[in-house]
Amino acid sequence: MGVESALKAAYDTDVTPALQERFHYKNALEVPRLVKVVINMGVGDAIGNPKLLDAAVADLTAIAGQRPVVTRAKKSVASFKLRKGMAIGCKVTLRGQRMYDFVERLFFTALPRVRDFRGVSTAGLDGRGNFTLGLKEQLIFPEIDYDKVEKVRGMDVTIVTSAATDEEAEELLRRLGMPFTQS
Repeated sequence: MGVESALKAAYDTDVTPALQERFHYKNALEVPRLVKVVINMGVGDAIGNPKLLDAAVADLTAIAGQRPVVTRAKKSVASFKLRKGMAIGCKVTLRGQRMYDFVERLFFTALPRVRDFRGVSTAGLDGRGNFTLGLKEQLIFPEIDYDKVEKVRGMDVTIVTSAATDEEAEELLRRLGMPFTQS
């Protein structure tokens, strides 16, 4: 594929032995690892103007390095003028090398560019070792050209790990470089 990312190399050399020692795993294969990253961008305005969805797909493609899938409404909601099957967002699932490249850019480039950034709360952990982070704007990623953005849109980033508990997942993400707040 390409050159191994620095984050993957750090996981193999530094994070795995540290987690193995901290949680007393007998086998290196028991150590939690990143499984996938899912980036979801809801575009509710696409109900009235379907062209907005094309801009969201282009932004998400630039951020993820992979073309997203258009998500559609599962049922009709009359008060939102929404019909079943209408395009209302897009999402992309990253695995392998692209996942590590994205996580590295998120931790070390994008999150520090957030205005008044003081760290990420551990409240995004779901109890099963997964972490979800909501971003208010796509402009924090260097791939997005500020002048070409039609509308500032937020997105959800879910990092799925093989960790069994929140404590293991938090330790894994912290050692990989996630800037958690001091609790």
